[in-house]
Amino acid sequence: MPSQGPFDLPAHVEDAVGPLSRRLVVNRRGSTVWDVRTATGRCAIKLGYRSRTHAWTALAPAREAVILRQLIPEEVRFGEWEEGTWSMQPWRDGESLFALWEPSRHPTEPREPDLAEALSCAAALAALHEAGWAHGDVQPNHFLIGPIRTALIDLALARGGVIPESYDFSYRGCLVHYEAPEISESILATGTAVPTQEADVYALGASWFLSATGWRHVSYPDDADRKDQRQAIVDKPHRPINVPGPLGPLIEGMMSRDPLVRPTSTEVCAALHGTL
Repeated sequence: MPSQGPFDLPAHVEDAVGPLSRRLVVNRRGSTVWDVRTATGRCAIKLGYRSRTHAWTALAPAREAVILRQLIPEEVRFGEWEEGTWSMQPWRDGESLFALWEPSRHPTEPREPDLAEALSCAAALAALHEAGWAHGDVQPNHFLIGPIRTALIDLALARGGVIPESYDFSYRGCLVHYEAPEISESILATGTAVPTQEADVYALGASWFLSATGWRHVSYPDDADRKDQRQAIVDKPHRPINVPGPLGPLIEGMMSRDPLVRPTSTEVCAALHGTL
């Protein structure tokens, strides 16, 4: 059975990075993440390993590093270790969208969300789309809203550029709470899907909805297995959108069942700009 960590930095990674201090950030689903300070600054180091249910998690840090090298100017390193792959990337400061909207979250009477914060998330997604990529794993905890900018993180599942075959793997969906119906349908039918920008827009709408209300976009029992969750997304309409203010109608359009009628992320930004 695969080990479940958390894993400390391997010796050759320490030699390459030269950590002055480290703080364990998370260890789950095949990934140990460290907040590391070095002589040149602060970085995130990810150690990927095979989880109990997935082998691809061992390749995810290297795959993400390859993508980041195509998108950002800062230094990104990656390599292999005995359990999988590792990466070093710039640390991104900020509070997650889900945490930031917690004070106003309510299932039946949510307060109107901060539209500037919503726009910052849409702008981060639009920038990725304009670079030719689909994220594939849009969710509230992947938007880090900082004092200067909002970062969209965790790009290991993204599609759009060149990925070495040795680090690539099939896309088998994202966190189902934000998954578009066409993605769920494809995974149920074939076991895999293709991330799209249209599905990212749906997931952004579902992320805003859950962050504002606490509700998943489609209702299913808390203990439903993944297959039944996806079947519910395919078969059932999304919950009524009760988010007050201009964000409510915008989410409604973003979560259309027809990907072709959803606004693009750029159009979402333009709509929000018009409300500020």
